[in-house]
Amino acid sequence: MRYVSTRGEAAPRDFESVLLAGLAEDGGLFLPETWPVLTTDDWEELRGLPYPALAARIIRLFTGDTFEEGVLEAMCADAYAGFTTPAVAPLVQLDHRRFALELFHGPTLAFKDFALQLLGRMFDHVLARRGERITIVGATSGDTGSAAIEACKGRENLDIVILHPEGRTSAVQRRQMTTVLSPNVRNIAVQGDFDACQDLVKAMFNDAPFRREMNLSAVNSINWARIAAQIPYYVASALALGAPQCEIAFAVPTGNFGNVFAAWAARRMGLPVSTLIVGANRNDILARWITGNDMTAQPVIPSLSPSMDIQVSSNFERLLFELLGRDGARTATAMRAFRDTGRMPIDESTWRAATALFRGHAVSDEETIAEMRRLHAQGYPADPHTAAGTAASHAAPPDNPATPIIIAATAHPAKFPDAVERATGTRPALPPHMADLYEREERFTVLPNDLHAIESAVRAHARRNG
Repeated sequence: MRYVSTRGEAAPRDFESVLLAGLAEDGGLFLPETWPVLTTDDWEELRGLPYPALAARIIRLFTGDTFEEGVLEAMCADAYAGFTTPAVAPLVQLDHRRFALELFHGPTLAFKDFALQLLGRMFDHVLARRGERITIVGATSGDTGSAAIEACKGRENLDIVILHPEGRTSAVQRRQMTTVLSPNVRNIAVQGDFDACQDLVKAMFNDAPFRREMNLSAVNSINWARIAAQIPYYVASALALGAPQCEIAFAVPTGNFGNVFAAWAARRMGLPVSTLIVGANRNDILARWITGNDMTAQPVIPSLSPSMDIQVSSNFERLLFELLGRDGARTATAMRAFRDTGRMPIDESTWRAATALFRGHAVSDEETIAEMRRLHAQGYPADPHTAAGTAASHAAPPDNPATPIIIAATAHPAKFPDAVERATGTRPALPPHMADLYEREERFTVLPNDLHAIESAVRAHARRNG
């Protein structure tokens, strides 16, 4: 398995190199040179496997010979052993055709645990074999940071620095990051929004001397390994509801487009997915593009679903590359135009091709509260992101009324207790392993949205731990 950059100027490379590099040298994102495609018999062989075994089978299609026989299987078994339900990613029926795919039973109560618990182990294995040390930098709108820190804390071969937007995560999300006091972990609160944090991470990767000096790697969904590790839960849930003999639709609350792109990847591999429904909040750039071909960045407005408070959706570049016939030059031109002008003109035929599969819907904070209240009355507690997904599934369902809709329930309600209490009058309790979260010591640094200041902090942290 070889990988190419969406901008066409980086040399193809193997999975191990992609895992460690994160972002391509030309600023693009990595994708498989050719997509693995499974037959009906292949899908049926996966049905009924325990989740770790299924995940290993799917992910192995992308890792080539990076891991010796049995190693990936053991890593998957270890990564998901700490989840609080044996099903790992259980389905809960909401109505006659809607099912919540609960992705919040991992150690940090969010879907990011599926990929990052595995990536921490992949990094450790590869770095130990190579005798190398890396510095991981990541940006988070709330959930990636805590999941990455949980997966990487205390590991000997890496340091990790996570940037989060000051004051723009929930208190639980922030404390899950800032109360981890392992020496190899540093948290930085950036005076800006998530897009500013994400831009700083990309700028560090594009600073070639700094990238080499720090041996940088990424845990954001710009890292292809993150996407590969999220594909299995779409496969497992679809098989549980009758695929490949019937079509499935997925509704995914998303801001950075990585989670829904993993669902797209499963479809590209042959899983019968009829519709991908994108749930957005007031920061509705993805919904605006899907419904009206309007990819225009606007100021980020804080919302009740902060993990989706994003206007520059990094993983959209991967979809754009595919929509443009894998033309790296056209993709690079479009991405540069978006960076320079805040607008991404996409020709009508390309946009219409995408809307044959994608549907989008944005919900306001008031609509989010109403949806959380409705679900609570039916006996299902939902966080505000999941509520955006269920609301979108009602507003923009697939054409065939018989098609089951699987909604990605991306976070535990206890991560957003203020929003849940506002909607339902009940404040959700943290699970036992986090019960003392508000009593734990916090440690983080507030820095301006300035590349020099951030690079200096990363350099000081990495050198201290090197």
